[in-house]
Amino acid sequence: MSDLHERSLPSTQLLRLATAGSVDDGKSTLVGRLLYDTKSVLADQIDAVTRASVDKGLSTPDLSLLVDGLRAEREQGITIDVAYRYFATPRRSFVLADTPGHVQYTRNTVSGASTAQLVILLVDARKGVISQTRKHAAVLALLGVPKLVLAVNKIDLVEDPASVFAEISAEFNSLTSSLGWASEDVLEIPVSALHGDNVAVRSDNTPYYDGPTLIEHLESVPVDAEPHRVGLRFPVQYVIRPRTPEFPDYRGYAGQVAAGAVEPGDEVVILPSGVRTTVTRIDTADGELDSAHAGRSVTLVLADDVDVSRGDVIASPADAPEPLGEFDATVCWLAEKPLRPGARLLLKHGTRTTQAIVGTLVERLNEQELTSEPSPESLELNEIGKISVRVAEPIVADDYTVNRHTGSFLLIDPAGGNTLAAGLVGDAIASVELGERV
Repeated sequence: MSDLHERSLPSTQLLRLATAGSVDDGKSTLVGRLLYDTKSVLADQIDAVTRASVDKGLSTPDLSLLVDGLRAEREQGITIDVAYRYFATPRRSFVLADTPGHVQYTRNTVSGASTAQLVILLVDARKGVISQTRKHAAVLALLGVPKLVLAVNKIDLVEDPASVFAEISAEFNSLTSSLGWASEDVLEIPVSALHGDNVAVRSDNTPYYDGPTLIEHLESVPVDAEPHRVGLRFPVQYVIRPRTPEFPDYRGYAGQVAAGAVEPGDEVVILPSGVRTTVTRIDTADGELDSAHAGRSVTLVLADDVDVSRGDVIASPADAPEPLGEFDATVCWLAEKPLRPGARLLLKHGTRTTQAIVGTLVERLNEQELTSEPSPESLELNEIGKISVRVAEPIVADDYTVNRHTGSFLLIDPAGGNTLAAGLVGDAIASVELGERV
């Protein structure tokens, strides 16, 4: 699905979701089943999977083959962070971030779930909640994912499925409750991805379960596009000055509304300078708009000829954030080379990229015990910790717990341009109430 097509979908009909789980929990089969049952794969793909399944001696199509090509590429050393799948039902369209299950790919789970409104977390019914499940749940809590589904897969392979499902559900509910999710935001579903039980069709094999199928839940789950509402946040991407006879004095500021909304006549403040002015017009390639909401790319025209540059933020004066020159942040370290105090990196926040120095490594998260380890010497690959950061140019950011879009950033290698860390402004570790866990 192109970005243009995605923007054309009504926000109430588009659900962003991600999958997570351990190796061999059946995630590829579940994703293949979702694509198959929603008729989101071509006939020739199904024919190819059927032939390959017959060659393997299987009596039914192995739906994991619809997505396992990417797994083979990963095993060959080809870097694939997240595979995005697109499917739809009559009630909703879906963008699914399919993340790998190996523990060394936790960083990819961070990438895939960072914009998700719902995550499907898989467990094998024969294994239950394991260490990787707890790690994924902790990461998803830090990222502020609003809704969770626990798909208890391979439920047909256990002797007493009702008792197993009840036990796994109770343990998972205890975990998610301790991480801050309300009970109504978490749903456990017994499924067999191989046979399609409770994926699109309710199964007669699970009489102990009276809830919705997975697809029914995905179609109906209420998800707020902006669970933490703030005023306008408009990072300026480009200053438009055509200087043509047709537009001799035109000056507009192009970008995407990151949060809130804007209308002509609204008073705004330019950050970090603090200068105030008024929006006079909202332009697009298709003409003027009466308003623009989060996710819409527009050009704002202002009443005054003020100094605005790429990286500045046009914001609502009522709740404008203070520009930050130094701040604490929670980061997931994504690089093989460990992070140590004093590292000089680039920090990218919105449309601004600036030099940054890492100060103190305040603490490291133990995802299994859900406790913090103070003053670590370094953060290794996939580790999560709280650090202090000082930037050369102030950034205009909200706390991540207030707004996910304006509270996130990247740390980048200044030499090679590689992404080294995903960061959350503020103490997201504290937001999961460490020390009060199960």
